[in-house]
Amino acid sequence: MKIVDVVTSVGLTGFYFDDQAAIKSGAELDRFTYVGDTVTPHFKTIRQAGESLSIMLVLENGQIAYGDATAVQYSGAGGRDALFEAKKAKTFFDEKIKPLLMNIDLETFRVHARRFDTLNIDGKPIHTALRYGITQALLDGVAKVQNRTISEVVRDEYGIKDTTYHTVPLFAQSGDDRYSGVDKMIMKEVDVLPHALINSVKDKLGRDGEKLKDYVKWLRNRIITKRVRETYAPILHIDVYGTIGMIYEDDLNKVFAYLKALSDVAAPFHLRIEGPIDKGNREDTLEALKGLKTLIDSDDAVNVEIVADEWCNTLDDVKVFADENAAHMLQVKTPDLGGVNNTIEALRYCLKKGVGAYSGGSCNETNISSEITTSIAMACNAKQVLAKPGMGTDEGIMIVKNHMKRTLALIERWRKHG
Repeated sequence: MKIVDVVTSVGLTGFYFDDQAAIKSGAELDRFTYVGDTVTPHFKTIRQAGESLSIMLVLENGQIAYGDATAVQYSGAGGRDALFEAKKAKTFFDEKIKPLLMNIDLETFRVHARRFDTLNIDGKPIHTALRYGITQALLDGVAKVQNRTISEVVRDEYGIKDTTYHTVPLFAQSGDDRYSGVDKMIMKEVDVLPHALINSVKDKLGRDGEKLKDYVKWLRNRIITKRVRETYAPILHIDVYGTIGMIYEDDLNKVFAYLKALSDVAAPFHLRIEGPIDKGNREDTLEALKGLKTLIDSDDAVNVEIVADEWCNTLDDVKVFADENAAHMLQVKTPDLGGVNNTIEALRYCLKKGVGAYSGGSCNETNISSEITTSIAMACNAKQVLAKPGMGTDEGIMIVKNHMKRTLALIERWRKHG
């Protein structure tokens, strides 16, 4: 079935673009905005509204396949592409890319995805956000042509032999609302929580790590006192954006000692720390995380894992981090990888290497991109999936959890009735 038209529209995402460099340099939070000068190119303010570009493929039978071009909250940081500006992207897309999509026969996904993910225009690769959105639409289109779920299409095209489907453990993020957000997560019995957004030494970590330690103690006690079922034991996953390394000047022994103390406070719950060290480039960050993981693995009394995020942005990055066994879990940050075909390959590679496959992404996505990448996480048996978009907690949990439940129900129905 062919694509007979392509329609685009500029829209909003579920969160905002933040100038991470400015925030880490000490920008002051003024309620929901920041005060100070921008550091990262193309930012007009330190926090500004997230933008998306919806890509809609009109098929011969009148069905519409959807994909949303989005980029992460911290665009332009950690080796990522520059800030995604949707209006400019729409003009570029309509002029340069739309003609290439016209009349494509959507029988399979992989060949078309590879073509557009590696597309060069005027000698340059297209923005990761556009690659992300185009390939979502192509995958959705193939699923509609075949009258199957996206998860089934992925397993078929990538030779995944598993015939069982299940929901993937859900990881919810609180944003700065790291207290009442936790109460919401406990009530909904989220599997992994709360992210917590520890991106400031002064306000959130503490010069000696004391503020985060107090927060983890509160978090542990809150779960115990507020849970309805005593058997509810979520994993504590906290993203620290390299700030622990900052306060200890990247001394691995000191970082390890702090993580060990933090895991003691978190007990009996298992603790994951995302991005404990950020050295400003891939090679040094990888080596630091690898060394830290070695220290953790050498001590059976430490109930903590580390998660790689910054500088683990592309499919090649994921493969290098996995090959080097540089972390217990790798975040496959879906918009950063460009085409969703790369997300599929990355999750499969992590599983092959015995590394935790975390299908992540960004609060700064849309419902469309979140649902499509959740389908991929289910197909690839990811170890956990991010509740996205937004930082309101409830919305992301609802979108991702309900999508997984709907997918399972449809697969079961089609297996029974054909």
